[in-house]
Formats: sequence, structure tokens, C-alpha cells
Amino acid sequence: MPMYAKLLLSLLLLGVLQQPVDPWTPAQLMEPADLAARIKNGTAPLLICVGPSGLITGSVETGPVHEAAHLDSLKKLLASVDRNREVVIYCGCCPFVHCPNVRPAFNLLVSMHFTHARLLDLAHNIKTDWLDHGYPVKQEGAHAK
Repeated sequence: MPMYAKLLLSLLLLGVLQQPVDPWTPAQLMEPADLAARIKNGTAPLLICVGPSGLITGSVETGPVHEAAHLDSLKKLLASVDRNREVVIYCGCCPFVHCPNVRPAFNLLVSMHFTHARLLDLAHNIKTDWLDHGYPVKQEGAHAK
């Protein structure tokens, strides 16, 4: 095998090996349309924004949990929550593959034994997967930073 082919193969393998492992299963993803409908009919789960901006109606913000202080805030928030309650987290800052927030947050839910842990399926970002569809958002100034 030529040297450049070996180098290319090595780089490809390195890229594959560096892909983050998703701690959620496909069944644990919640479709945005489903959450929007539940918000509108008053049956929304506990919804937590683990990223930089909690835009979705009814969500609680912890801040970007890739920072230790915000991960601690999430842990404190979840400490008094019933482990059987449905909890949905979201970020939406970027595609899941690059997001620094959803994996630590979801791993925390799993480690705290939440039986109905879910991740809002914002595979692209919050603009593309939520805002562009006209789904419910907080009123301007209604959410703390």
C-alpha cells in the first residue's frame, strides 16, 4: 500500500475513533413537534436547557454544562426531582456531533438514575429544528441569563 494511502487510512480511522459516543438511544430522543404539542396542551415534561440560551417555553436554564459550575447547577436542580419524572434536556447551540453540552448533561441524568431521561432532537441547531418551525418560545425578557 502506498504511503499516502496508509496516511489517509490512518487519518480516517483517527476521525472515526474521535467521534463522540452518544449516551442516549434513539428511543430517548424526543421530536421537536411532539414537545411543541405537549407544551401547547399543558403536558410538557420537566424541560431543561443545558446550553447557552433557554428559548423554549417553560424551560429551566442551567447554563452551558460543559463548564463545571453549570454542571453542578444541573445536579443541584435534579437532586430534588423524582427519578421517575420525565426530564427532557436540550442545547441547540450546534449539531449534536459537535455539542459540548448534551453528553455531560445526559450522562448526569443516567448516573442519577432518571428512568425517563430524554434529549430533544435538535440535530442541527435550535434555529433550524425549533425556531424555523414556529414552535413555542419564551417572550422577550422572560428568561434569565
